[in-house]
Amino acid sequence: MTVRTPDPNPGWLSDTELTSARARLPMVYVEAIPVRLDGHGRVVEVGLLYRADTSGNFRYTFVSGRVLYMQSIRDTLMTHLEKDLGTLAMPQLPMTLQPFTVAEYFPYASSSGLTDDRQHAVALCYVVPVRGDTQPRQDALDVAWMTPEQAMSPEITNEFEGGRGKLVTQAMAWANWGF
Repeated sequence: MTVRTPDPNPGWLSDTELTSARARLPMVYVEAIPVRLDGHGRVVEVGLLYRADTSGNFRYTFVSGRVLYMQSIRDTLMTHLEKDLGTLAMPQLPMTLQPFTVAEYFPYASSSGLTDDRQHAVALCYVVPVRGDTQPRQDALDVAWMTPEQAMSPEITNEFEGGRGKLVTQAMAWANWGF
């Protein structure tokens, strides 16, 4: 008999189970690029997380997280947005959750140009307007708000791990930025 409190997140795997699953199955993620909009609904700022990678190098990234067993996409997005941006970020999820792209990461170089050394992963990618104050949480050091031009510049896109910088450009094209 156990006296432990039941796991409030039964969708989580132990570290050992997760490593084993990653070696056998594609993992499903959501990724969100937070944006600020002007009064006409045009993107004026892009929010990028700044954090250290596993090698200790500082890199840009965006909100990302695994979809847990029995968790809806909407709940997953909100969980990871609040986890990475803080509870006062006030993200506005769209009525329908159509991603701007589906990104596929491989543990080796591939035609997608996206890599993740840990696994084969599929990510549903979203642009999410944010209205409130953002405070980096978890392992993020900062939420850097920059213009779309800055976010798509080679200096910034080259700082993303695994080729993720090209997703910022795709997101801005999807949002009709610059047109």
